[in-house]
Amino acid sequence: MIKGLRFIPDDTKFDFIGHSFWAYVLSAIIVFGSFALVATKGLNFGIDFTGGTLIEVRVPEAPDLSALRAELNNLDLGDISLQEFGDPTDILIRLPQQDGDETVQHAAIESVRTTLDARYPDVEYRRTEFVGPQVGEELKLKGLYAILFSMMGIMAYIWVRFEWQFGVASLVALFHDIIGTIGFFSLTGMTFDLTSLAAVLMVAGYSVNDTVVIFDRIREMLVKYRKKPMDEVLNIAINSTLSRTVMTGLTTLLALAALWAFGGEVIRGFVLSLIFGILIGTHSSIFVAAPLLMYMKINRTA
Repeated sequence: MIKGLRFIPDDTKFDFIGHSFWAYVLSAIIVFGSFALVATKGLNFGIDFTGGTLIEVRVPEAPDLSALRAELNNLDLGDISLQEFGDPTDILIRLPQQDGDETVQHAAIESVRTTLDARYPDVEYRRTEFVGPQVGEELKLKGLYAILFSMMGIMAYIWVRFEWQFGVASLVALFHDIIGTIGFFSLTGMTFDLTSLAAVLMVAGYSVNDTVVIFDRIREMLVKYRKKPMDEVLNIAINSTLSRTVMTGLTTLLALAALWAFGGEVIRGFVLSLIFGILIGTHSSIFVAAPLLMYMKINRTA
């Protein structure tokens, strides 16, 4: 029988708990650095959260974005951003929220349309979306609720399945991953919109899946090796799941790398945030969630 390839041997004996101090230092840099970035630089909120207009067009030839941007900015509608995506002839135009009622917003859209029609007679308008400021604020609040409720639900699930100590450890790891991913958006300046919020929640889901697998093995080893010191039991459990953790992460990253390379500009930021989130999610499962159990009194007889 042909044996499958194993990049990680079954009998690894890495001292993860012994090196947890430096892992915590790295995690502290990620968390506090993310807080500092969000507090000083902030997030580049998209139209979903700030309000404004999104116009997707296709022009007959590859455009001169610099000249078109200058022409549109001469309309005095604020800082208009242009972005190519997919085909070079596809353009995404973002207009900031205009002062006034819907009539003013429609007038701004018509001004842009007139400029585009004059420059490209055969321009194709594929999508026009308008989000009001009140809707944007409401979406911000609902996005915050989505993150908080998801964290609470995950902690409750792990609390019921294991013990409360596991729930607390998973919540700390989730907080680490979510804050780190949001900090990544602030650092890179990528647009943070509803798609980005979905990426944050997907990172949380991936991370907790990794954490549950490790926790399940820890619970098994705690019963099997009741007289061993806690740090040895945790190392045995993490090492026994290491192959699965690494291979799952690598195969997921391979798929995301393909999406980043060939998926086009529209989803590139979304994919890049997932790649970063999976890396810190794997880190938190091994070096944050599991070592935290060292400092909690866990029932080793159940």
